[in-house]
Amino acid sequence: MTQTATRTWSEVRPQRRAAIPEGLWLRCPGCARMVYRKHLEANLHVCPECNHHYRISATERANQLADAGSFQEMFTNLAPADPLRFRDLKPYKDRLTAEQLRTGEVDAIKAGRCFIKGREAMICCLDLTFMMGSMGSVVGETITRAIEHSMPDRKTGNPGLPVIVVSCSGGARMQESGLSLMQMAKTSAVLARLDDAGGLFISVLTDPTTGGVTASFAMLGDVIFAEPKALVGFAGPRVIQQTIRQELPDGFQRSEFLLKAGLVDRVVHRANLRTEIARVIDYTGK
Repeated sequence: MTQTATRTWSEVRPQRRAAIPEGLWLRCPGCARMVYRKHLEANLHVCPECNHHYRISATERANQLADAGSFQEMFTNLAPADPLRFRDLKPYKDRLTAEQLRTGEVDAIKAGRCFIKGREAMICCLDLTFMMGSMGSVVGETITRAIEHSMPDRKTGNPGLPVIVVSCSGGARMQESGLSLMQMAKTSAVLARLDDAGGLFISVLTDPTTGGVTASFAMLGDVIFAEPKALVGFAGPRVIQQTIRQELPDGFQRSEFLLKAGLVDRVVHRANLRTEIARVIDYTGK
């Protein structure tokens, strides 16, 4: 009696090719096309098909703006605390620890001196990856110290440094309550001193810039740039529409809408941002 030969399933079905590594391709939220990650990174995280500007971290932003190897981070000794002992689903201090471990950053900002196309400047970049870029005491204090460090001094002849703040934030950090709201007044006050001293402040608005950040330093720039289609406002459009019970115009609270309303000086593609900042510094003689 002959035996029937048996084969395993792997022998019957041909072996599949190796799967594509996860994260190698991304679907653009602007045009829904698949974008090769390395092409996206080479294009400053801007979709080559539709020019959708992806949200990026503070580290990436500083690397894009500063001349290669020129960024020197400052004020790294500042760390968030929990004086109010705030707790919702879990204690605020636990949230901070989790965010620090996840992002590798101490808080939602990175600041320091650098050169932008050969022009020395002070830059502050908010980090959307850390608690939605919310402004707590560390963010406010870092911006304040950066501006004070850049302050011109007519008595000594120190010309100071141009200050560039790149905003991307969900607003004031609720876990710090009144302490975070105080940062609005503090940063606005130090910017008034910078203006009195004849300094230059360039504000760059990216997607999104909302809440207390918009209501304070983000809209106080001598020159205000915005990236294309960035959401900029205090409350979100859905909240406003529900409050006033009216249909909002197309593109409401987007940078192009604000440009027409005179709230933004120029909408600048990310690839041209360094050039535009350097041009303003040269034009103002700072």
